[in-house]
Amino acid sequence: MDTWKNIRDREFGKLQPNSFSNRIKSNRISQLQLSNHKELVSSHKGAINSLQIDLTEGRYLLSSASDASVAVYDVQRPSDYTGVISKHSCLFVIDKQHQLAHKYAVSSAIWYPIDTGLFITGSYDHYVNVWDTNTTQVVVNFKMPGKVYKTAMSTLSTSHTLIAVGTEDVQVRLCDITSGAFAHTLSGHRDGVMTVEWSASSEWVLITGGCDGAIRFWDIRRAGCYQVLNQSRTQLGRRPPILKRSMLTKESSTKMRASQKKLANGSGSGQLAIGRLSSKGPMKQKLHPGMLSTQDRATAHYGAVTGLKVTEDGMYLLSAGSDSRLRLWDIESGCDTLVNFETVRIQTSRPIQLATTQDSALVFVPCMRVVKAFDMWSGNAHTILRGHYESVNSCWFNQQDQELYTGGNDRQILVWTPARTIADEMGEGDPDDQDSWSN
Repeated sequence: MDTWKNIRDREFGKLQPNSFSNRIKSNRISQLQLSNHKELVSSHKGAINSLQIDLTEGRYLLSSASDASVAVYDVQRPSDYTGVISKHSCLFVIDKQHQLAHKYAVSSAIWYPIDTGLFITGSYDHYVNVWDTNTTQVVVNFKMPGKVYKTAMSTLSTSHTLIAVGTEDVQVRLCDITSGAFAHTLSGHRDGVMTVEWSASSEWVLITGGCDGAIRFWDIRRAGCYQVLNQSRTQLGRRPPILKRSMLTKESSTKMRASQKKLANGSGSGQLAIGRLSSKGPMKQKLHPGMLSTQDRATAHYGAVTGLKVTEDGMYLLSAGSDSRLRLWDIESGCDTLVNFETVRIQTSRPIQLATTQDSALVFVPCMRVVKAFDMWSGNAHTILRGHYESVNSCWFNQQDQELYTGGNDRQILVWTPARTIADEMGEGDPDDQDSWSN
């Protein structure tokens, strides 16, 4: 009924097109359940470690597994249709029988952001391979000093083609596809780097999470990280909207000028205090956060950082740790927003892949054998998705179709779709109006 109400409001002009679209999508997302009409036929013989839908067409799903295999699926065009369930077999699979395949578990597989002509894999065999999708041949590869945990490429980049790689080594390495060489390394973590994530607002900003519990922000154009998140630095809730924030800033600056004027007209000690403040203020601002020993050793979690996810608007960062905590950070201030997510059980031995909806209202978190969808700002569990027989490692939310894909140790890729569609809500109609062959 809500869908038809939204349609009527849109027809009468009560709803703007964007609002109508967002309401329909939110309604669909809130009703996700294990699909009874769509099935991905997994070709993997090991635990599934990563999933990603291509960023150009939103059609091809790339998956990697612990049996050193990588597969691609077409999630829109089924390979077999039984009348009730559409089955999607892989378009191709690269396994150990392939002469250029990885020798050990493929921990990460990502699409080249510009098109589906290339994809990148990282493996426990210490190699990062760049593959030509059409020929399934390796175009270029990079040898790492240890197991590869995570690879990432910026979706915003127009100036570089760098792959950020997190390994069991303490240094983060940037690999240049164009030159086939390492661009440079980022030093600062004190243990292996389990997850890397590019900013959603700048092509130069990289975020890394390490086994030392630290989350570091890097501007790859300069040496050293410029921010280290500290779990003791907190703020309550989200920042106010831009207009409201500008008003608050204006009010605070007015009060500051008034207090300074009052002190200036007062005693000499007041003027001296102002002088001390003005001299120390710039000094504090000049100090580089990454260079201060106290801030440089700050931790975001009491264990390894196993997952990172930047929200679509680029304003907030979600982090998961082996301390079974999920935290939401304000990227601008670097503070923990104190959202109290319900207790989660998160795998501690390997990275996990978080997913968010387009409006960042929900975050999907692998919690052992289930996937929990949390409300971003209340921290309450919106729904619990049960279907896997073993631990879940990865989630990917398809913004185009409002579908969720999950992969786990049971070697299965499950599809979660909205419980009802508009066609379902319309029903079968009046039996008297149906053709004789409809029965």
